[in-house]
Amino acid sequence: MTATKTMRDTFLPFSAPSIGEEECAEVRQSMLSGWLTTGPKVKKFTEDFTAYVNAPYGVALNSATAGLHIAQVAAGLKQFDEVLTSPLTFTATANTVLHCGAKPVFCDIDLDTYNMNPALAAEAAGPNTKIIIPVHFAGLPCDLDEIRKTAVKYNAIVIEDAAHAVGAEYKGKRLGTHSEMVVFSFHPNKNMTTGEGGLVTFSDKKYLYPLTVLGFHGIDKNSWEKYPDRVVQDYDVVEAGFKYNMLDIQAAIGIHQLKKLDGFNARRTELAEFYKRELAEVEELHIPKLPAYSHKHAWHLFCPLVKTEKLGITRADFMNELKALNIGTGLHYRAIHEHPLYARLGFRKGMYPKAEYAGERIVSLPLFPKMTDTDAQDVVNAVKCVIAKHLNK
Repeated sequence: MTATKTMRDTFLPFSAPSIGEEECAEVRQSMLSGWLTTGPKVKKFTEDFTAYVNAPYGVALNSATAGLHIAQVAAGLKQFDEVLTSPLTFTATANTVLHCGAKPVFCDIDLDTYNMNPALAAEAAGPNTKIIIPVHFAGLPCDLDEIRKTAVKYNAIVIEDAAHAVGAEYKGKRLGTHSEMVVFSFHPNKNMTTGEGGLVTFSDKKYLYPLTVLGFHGIDKNSWEKYPDRVVQDYDVVEAGFKYNMLDIQAAIGIHQLKKLDGFNARRTELAEFYKRELAEVEELHIPKLPAYSHKHAWHLFCPLVKTEKLGITRADFMNELKALNIGTGLHYRAIHEHPLYARLGFRKGMYPKAEYAGERIVSLPLFPKMTDTDAQDVVNAVKCVIAKHLNK
């Protein structure tokens, strides 16, 4: 392998949001208006976003974690019910199952895509399976048709964890309406941001009331809808709800981020395609592959697996050496069942070997719209430099 040794003059982070003057002006307008919490901008952002994904309904929240939690509550999840999901995801996916008093059940991934393996999902599901949560890892849509077959067999519902996948498409349709509920994230490192925030979309109106009520203290209607003049009046608490509402100053950012999303994703795709071309022949990396079914990848992450056994170093060594060359990286993710919390619940190493293999080697390379072609070339050069260094020892 040949590589150009490189040392950037400045540090390239793993991710950075793209915030423009439009977002700043909209936030300023909210602050000067005196309406900072849930109000007209949340309403507009929700309407804009649901129109973008062509979903009849949506509820904006302060995080995707909140969305996953109350979506399961709204679905009627109860103690001792089982929720089937992937072990290769952020811990919130499974933690929210525990918040409901239910039992997380994992099935192993497909190493080519890092997504839930539908055949293994069919084997892991059973009569106690109430919900299946497919995770669209890195922005690649799961095989929802195959997952749906398992859900139908056990009369379970599907709640998609689309935290990575805003703007992605499955078989010609944007994610947002393929399943009973779909949960999106607007964290600062996601494809679009509201600072922090999330949104649940759905097609069946029966979920509108419980999601709205659960997301705001269990109050029957939020203050903007019931009291537009903002006069404090009486209200009814009908559920033990949560403080999960999105703020207008968050939605103000999202209104303009959404308008730019397709452009953001187009640039992410260009960068990902460059990485795929430039790193395709590097035998010490496993580059994720794409499935045969029709889809559009959102490219939230570009995550090769470093074949550490070939290099004689750990994944941490690899990431630290890139950092020394001014290249930032991310870790998405260690397999959930290997964390101490899940070990206490009876999960053990060896249960999901492909997720474990990926979780021990996965590295997220820099990928965000403001990156230049030179930035991307610097990343490739640094990766090849680190690998060449250890191959030549």
